[in-house]
Amino acid sequence: MRLIVLIIVLIEGLAVGSSFLQTPQYEASIKVLIGQKSDAKPAPVSVYDLQQLTLTMAQAVATYPVADAAIRRSNLSVAPETLVDNLDSAAIEETQFIEVTYANSDPQEAKRIVNAVGDAFSEQVSRISPSANAVTATVWEEARVPESPVSPNPVHRAFFALVIGVVLGAGLALLLEVFDDRWQSPEEVEEYSGMPTLGVVPAIGRTKIGSRGGPY
Repeated sequence: MRLIVLIIVLIEGLAVGSSFLQTPQYEASIKVLIGQKSDAKPAPVSVYDLQQLTLTMAQAVATYPVADAAIRRSNLSVAPETLVDNLDSAAIEETQFIEVTYANSDPQEAKRIVNAVGDAFSEQVSRISPSANAVTATVWEEARVPESPVSPNPVHRAFFALVIGVVLGAGLALLLEVFDDRWQSPEEVEEYSGMPTLGVVPAIGRTKIGSRGGPY
């Protein structure tokens, strides 16, 4: 039992300690609505078709053409590779909305960058679809400054560390018990040897010997 507790405490300490050493990351998000011009000719695309198109459009947001356009448009001081790596986009199920998020150690910068991405993406869609039957991408909800970081999460890490510690501790304790071939009691000696126990030799502590050879 002490072994399990020791392992849990060790893993918990490492998990929580690493959380305080990690730089907090803030995440700002926008919502982009995929639609179609109201005067579209011929007949407008159905809602179902627009929802299917939204799935494809979501994959186009976190790409280098959009990142390059956002950097040029808003004079962002970030490399395209960094912008794409920290950008995420996903279609909201059964809607025409795309949620775009950006993570940064500065909450103000996270807001500024993701808003720039939304504007650049809308312009890109308008540029490649200029016809009367054009599909549109409109920033429906702009980002706000995030108030709290999304990572690290000490509580989340502590919970998983607890689970891992219990599993590792219990597994190690079980292994030690399986490979421990010592006899623990007179009854166990009788069980394995098939012979009765005639007596038990008590454990005697070490006797200290003085400089003249006598005990003290």
